[in-house]
Amino acid sequence: MGKLQKLLDEQEIILLDGALGTEMEFRSYDISGHLWSAKYLLEQPEVIQQIHEAYVAAGSDIITTASYQATVPGLVKVGLSKEEALRLIASTVYLAKRAIKEAWESLDLSSRKGRIYPLVAGSIGPYAAYLADGSEYTGVYQVEAEELREFHRPRIQALVEAGADFLAIETIPNGLEASVLSSLLKEEFSDVEAYLSFTSQDGLHLSDGTPISLAAMTAQTCENIRAVGVNCTAPHFISGLLEEMARFTDKPLLIYPNSGEVYDGTLKIWEENPNEDSLAKNSLIWKEKGVRIFGGCCRTRPSDIFDLANLLKRV
Repeated sequence: MGKLQKLLDEQEIILLDGALGTEMEFRSYDISGHLWSAKYLLEQPEVIQQIHEAYVAAGSDIITTASYQATVPGLVKVGLSKEEALRLIASTVYLAKRAIKEAWESLDLSSRKGRIYPLVAGSIGPYAAYLADGSEYTGVYQVEAEELREFHRPRIQALVEAGADFLAIETIPNGLEASVLSSLLKEEFSDVEAYLSFTSQDGLHLSDGTPISLAAMTAQTCENIRAVGVNCTAPHFISGLLEEMARFTDKPLLIYPNSGEVYDGTLKIWEENPNEDSLAKNSLIWKEKGVRIFGGCCRTRPSDIFDLANLLKRV
């Protein structure tokens, strides 16, 4: 039995971490540019470790590696060799493990009580994140299935070989890409566990227009995908998406939405939406709809995970 399945079998509620880039911006680090937060893997990896530690302290059961934007072609584009790029991707696992160890050892016994030692999820972001042109918010990008396989394979391999406990295949906005990743897991990484998480802009479809029902069925057909859900999506779309997915898959559900602010992919700015409820308040509703794994995406911070821990686990 893999570690993710064991965690699902033993724990009713599981907490992910929250946004990395948001917290870096809050701490006055510049994440503009093609590599986004991944450039700090090259410049100041200790910054990323400190944020991982903050999420462990807040109550996260799972720490996600800083590999979302760290891809072989993206790193080669800024001057690294392929071998150097793969080593840097692998380093995100070591960084997360070191952060967990140091943060865990700093907790007193009362803070550890009832908690599991956090796991490491190797982040696999979409092809569009490498493009860095806003298409990860639309899902509209022209690429063939084989190119997607070649793009994703080396990062998956590097994270697995570095010791990630499982994969977080996240923010997938494109139906073809979801299908390719599912096939890649089944055919080449059959002993690697993962969860698969999609994005939606309308509450009915993936961002590229693929029905969420088809996306859920894609996950259902892959045995080593242990959970399925939605991230980087506005909170008011989540309930409908959960209800539709539950009709087509019996896998555990997960959510980690944006804070509710709206991102303009062209201008690359966030705009406030005062009509959204808090992550914690919404999560009580989503728990009733069968969600087992909770976290936060863009514009969420360690304080949001702490609130979730208090609301969903400590009380």
